[in-house]
Amino acid sequence: MQKKFLSCDWGTSSFRLRLADAMSASVLIETSNEKGVAAINNEWMQSQKKSRELFFKDFLFSQIEKISQTGLSYIPIVISGMASSSIGMKEISYGKTPFDITDDKLPVEHIPADENFQHDILLVSGLRTEKDVMRGEETMLLGCNTNDDEQLLIFPGTHSKHVIVKNKVLVDFKTYMTGEIFDLLATKSILSKSVIKNENDSNSFEAGIKDSMKSDLLNSIFHVRTNQLFKKLSEEENYHYLSGLLIGSELKQAAESHQNILLVSSGKLAMFYQRALNIMCPDRNVLYQDADNALIKGQCALAKQYLPS
Repeated sequence: MQKKFLSCDWGTSSFRLRLADAMSASVLIETSNEKGVAAINNEWMQSQKKSRELFFKDFLFSQIEKISQTGLSYIPIVISGMASSSIGMKEISYGKTPFDITDDKLPVEHIPADENFQHDILLVSGLRTEKDVMRGEETMLLGCNTNDDEQLLIFPGTHSKHVIVKNKVLVDFKTYMTGEIFDLLATKSILSKSVIKNENDSNSFEAGIKDSMKSDLLNSIFHVRTNQLFKKLSEEENYHYLSGLLIGSELKQAAESHQNILLVSSGKLAMFYQRALNIMCPDRNVLYQDADNALIKGQCALAKQYLPS
C-alpha cells in the first residue's frame, strides 16, 4: 500500500481527520471538530438534494482541503467509528463475536475513488454480541498490545466499552453510558443547579470515587444536591464529585475482578480513569496504552489488509 493514508475517526458527535505515515504509524497533520455523523446526517435529512453517501463525501472533501498538501490527491482514507452506522455515510452490518484479533477480519466496504472524489475509502464496521454493539473500539483493539493472558481492556468515552480478550480473542464486551449520563445529569437534571463545569480538579473527584465503592449510584448521585444545600462542596467541587461517582460506578465490577487491566485512553480522561483505578484496586498492575496511537496502528493494519498498493 501507499506510505501515507488519511485516518478518519468519525464519531456520533466528533470528527477527526489525520494524515498518517503507514510505516511508522505517526500523525503528520490533523484537523478536528464537532461535526459528528449525527450533525451531518441531520443536515442531509434537511436538504436531501443528493445521496447520503455524496453528502458525507462533500463534507469529507472540505476537511481534506484543510490539511491538503502537494500530492494528497488519491491518498486512500480509512474511516472508523459511526460512519458505517445507520446515520452515517453508509450502513454496514456488524461483525460477530467471538472475534480473533489475529485471524478474523472486520466487516469493511471498499468505496473506489472516482472523478468527483479522488480517494479510495475503506469504511470499517464494528462488532456485536447478543446484547451489545461497538463501532470504533474494534479498530483500536487491533492496535492494542494484547497478550496470551485474559485481559480486560477499558475504552473510556461517552459510551465506555469494557472488552474481555482471552488468548487474543475478543469473547465479550459491555457498554457503560458513563459520559452521556454525566452530561444529562450535569446539564438537564435537578443536579444541574448544583454543578459548574470547570477544569480545576480537586479532591472531590477522589471523594466521589470512594463513595461510589460503598453506595448505590441512584442514591449517591442525589448527594450532589445535598452537598450544595448543606454547603459541603462548592458547585465547582461538585462537578468533579459527580464525575467520580459515575466513573467509580463504571469501574466497580472491573476493580473486583482478577483480570489484567489495560486502559486504552488519551488526555485528561485517561488521567481520571488512572486515578480511579489506583484508588479502587491499588494492588493491581494496570497497564496503559494511548488510544490515539492504538487507533492509528489499527487503521494501519486495516489499510495493509484491504487497500490496493
